[in-house]
Amino acid sequence: MNSDPLTALSPLDGRYARKCESLRGIFSELGLIRFRVLVEVRWLQFLADRPDIPGFGPLSPVVGAVLNGLVDEFRPEHARRIKEIERTTNHDVKAVEYFIAEQLGDDPDLGKIRPFIHFACTSEDINNTAYALMLRHGRDEVLVPLLRQLVARFDMMARDLADQPMLARTHGQPASPTTLGKEMANFSHRLRRQLLQLRAIQPLAKMNGATGNFNAHVAAYPDTDWPALSEAFIESLGLAWNPLTIQIEPHDWIAEYCDALARMNTVLLDASRDFWGYIALGYFRQRQVAGEVGSSTMPHKVNPIDFENAEGNLGLSNAILGHLSAKLPVSRWQRDLTDSTVLRNLGVAIGHATLAWQSLLAGLDKLAADPETMAGDLARNWEVLGEAIQTVMRRHGHADAYEQLKTLTRGQRLGPEALAGFIWELDLPPDARDRLLQLTPQTYVGLASRLARQVGEDPAS
Repeated sequence: MNSDPLTALSPLDGRYARKCESLRGIFSELGLIRFRVLVEVRWLQFLADRPDIPGFGPLSPVVGAVLNGLVDEFRPEHARRIKEIERTTNHDVKAVEYFIAEQLGDDPDLGKIRPFIHFACTSEDINNTAYALMLRHGRDEVLVPLLRQLVARFDMMARDLADQPMLARTHGQPASPTTLGKEMANFSHRLRRQLLQLRAIQPLAKMNGATGNFNAHVAAYPDTDWPALSEAFIESLGLAWNPLTIQIEPHDWIAEYCDALARMNTVLLDASRDFWGYIALGYFRQRQVAGEVGSSTMPHKVNPIDFENAEGNLGLSNAILGHLSAKLPVSRWQRDLTDSTVLRNLGVAIGHATLAWQSLLAGLDKLAADPETMAGDLARNWEVLGEAIQTVMRRHGHADAYEQLKTLTRGQRLGPEALAGFIWELDLPPDARDRLLQLTPQTYVGLASRLARQVGEDPAS
């Protein structure tokens, strides 16, 4: 059966293939193979430049150009050729080594470097470095830019809606009012913090042989400072060096990366559910899309499908990220193969996350605040001023202030007249009484407007 979105097992490669296009060149098997080729070629070039590796380099300009071409001009047909070789070797990394040797051909200058392809390496030297490059590129080129779009969108909503009063709800019940912009600022602030943590994670890699001891390296070149050379190579790729490992790099940093993504997803899951609720309350209207149908039988409906799609995919992403984080740092003795098949699902977890983020952005772009609905809700809930009244009473010495307001307001729906009558009977200084009499649910928002406008002021963001 030919490859077709309709026959894909994963919706990421089927229904949502277009939305996952930016990930394909990084997290697909083609992407992994491309990073493996890069690591093999750069290791070969790195060794050739070392004076303490006699009998190998330096490479001629012609040889250097051929090797650079394998990296810079890597194409899908190269990956397909590597997969053909793998059908014989039944080993994916060895297939890369054979492919590079094949590309060097029979030219004498190229042929003399063939013994140094994959020199002193175990497969995991190549794999762990390739995955580190994959996750770094994915984070810096796709994830961070997309997350910055979300932060910017929340920032804009925070500023635009900073003064829009809104009835808050704690435990689902009417509570002290806020502003809609302040609620947007909360999400922006949380996302910024998680984004800083994601960006701070250092991708680690190792290049130290079959059990992490440079055994073969020392056997071939006993006078070379292999740890220093290994560190220099890993850092030349823009990665951080892990000096102590077993056959595999222990993947602790990948667990940290997955956990950081999961925390980001959790913040956005919280946002998705809140927006769903605000739409249900009528605080937001959704822009209609021409030709779009909300229900197969109820033509009036405009469903919050983008937020529901986001919630579902965030849950899928976190389920996979949770397994990756818990499993990858665990390996029997010096190596088992359970991490190999699990690592191949990094793109699946990240695909569901980015799909959710795109859905959330699409949903936010369709929203318009409904001030009339929010004003009506506030006007029906004057009892929320009970907090302000009893706090002012406390300031002026009323020890039983809470109990008085509890008797008046708990479970009751009060109007402005009833509250004003209660305030007039209080033993308060005139200026304090006047402030309370002037207070309304719409104006009882504390510093919410100011807090909303502070969004993005943290220089670390």
